Amino acid sequence: MKQTVLIVDDEKHIRDGLRAAFEEKYETFVAKDAAEAARVMQDVPPDAVLTDLRMAGEDGLSVIDRALKLPGRPVCIMMTAYGDVETAVNAMSRGAYWFLQKPVDLRQVEILLERGLKARSAEKEVDVLRARLDRKFSLGEAVGSSVAFQRAVEQVRTVAPSNATVLLTGETGTGKELFAQMIHQASGRSKGPFVPVHCAAIPANLLESELFGHEKGAFTGANERRIGRFEAADGGTLFLDEIGEVDATTQVKLLRFLETRSVERLGSHRPVALDLRLVCATNRDLQQMVKEGKFREDLFYRLSVVPLRLPALRERKEDVPLLLGHYLARFAKENGMPPARLSPEAEAVLVRYPWPGNIRELRNACENLAVLRAGRTVAAADLDPRFAQTAVMAPASPGAVPVLDRTQNEKQLLKQALAAAGGNRTRAAELMGISRRTLHRKLLQWPELDPGPEASS
Repeated sequence: MKQTVLIVDDEKHIRDGLRAAFEEKYETFVAKDAAEAARVMQDVPPDAVLTDLRMAGEDGLSVIDRALKLPGRPVCIMMTAYGDVETAVNAMSRGAYWFLQKPVDLRQVEILLERGLKARSAEKEVDVLRARLDRKFSLGEAVGSSVAFQRAVEQVRTVAPSNATVLLTGETGTGKELFAQMIHQASGRSKGPFVPVHCAAIPANLLESELFGHEKGAFTGANERRIGRFEAADGGTLFLDEIGEVDATTQVKLLRFLETRSVERLGSHRPVALDLRLVCATNRDLQQMVKEGKFREDLFYRLSVVPLRLPALRERKEDVPLLLGHYLARFAKENGMPPARLSPEAEAVLVRYPWPGNIRELRNACENLAVLRAGRTVAAADLDPRFAQTAVMAPASPGAVPVLDRTQNEKQLLKQALAAAGGNRTRAAELMGISRRTLHRKLLQWPELDPGPEASS
């Protein structure tokens, strides 16, 4: 589909000449004055506008003002025979892409249009990607209705607008990087960079240079200056995962940053002032490490201004059906396949499973099922043996039911689905992978689970 160009000029021969020059490459429209241009823009929002400055009625600056209020913000190029520095500055300050004096060079106009439209397309792509990122890591996209999970989400909502340093704790796979990204996206720094660093993945002798950068000649092999992750995160958020793995020297430099809000590259004594937010995470007990002399006490307190513990998946069992449904649908969409559905028995097994790998393990299991069982209903026998074996052998918690009792499993699953759906029968049926009629029949079988007519959809 051709991009659209609107040509606005009160001289007919100029309008017709420009139209003839560009109509093969672009879909062109013409207008003799600002009023006609406004009507054209209302009917066909252009990708670019070429406008004269001096015209009867409103001038070309008003055309630019009106064009730049359109959702697509077209590329605007001003043309005038009365050009001077003041007019050019005025046009550019209003958002014009460029300023040309008449008589214009058609080749120059063609080059400017091409460059301007490419730049605008890139801006739109960035806006689309940023919007997708905002949706992906927004608080509204956090999957889970359990009290423990919602408490953590509420803490994110409270702390995100501040600049306070946050320490995320929890077992491996509980989603600490996801929460760090949520904090970033919900903050005033969301348009700045989010820079993650996995401290345990970087050798200790390289971590200091990786974080703080170095000058040319700072050490053997330092052939040029390099900025570190701290400088790369300026204006945004730096996420240090596995903070408990950093050595004593790096701990000292981290403490210095928190006190001065500046860093020094290796080989330099000139501090570089930075404006960034620090979010750290660990699956280790830092307080115990402080007692053992393995972690600085003063750094621990500076990092844990806002401590936020993420619950393990076994602590939020009621979220498992929601997460299973979410990831099965997501991976089916990503792979262009029909979604797999879990039978009540299979879902009961997965709900009972303790998930030692937490969300990461659940995601991997869902991706496996989404690909290998696409478009089919997954029976308990189709699951990896570790799920059923662990579920049967695991010690029963108070109120738990044996996984091999199908009737009790279905009843327990129905109870969980209704709770997760807030009593909404249609949503509960979707979570269980059954029809609403089947769910209604089961409620007649177990009337004590019926949420009542006020909660049904």
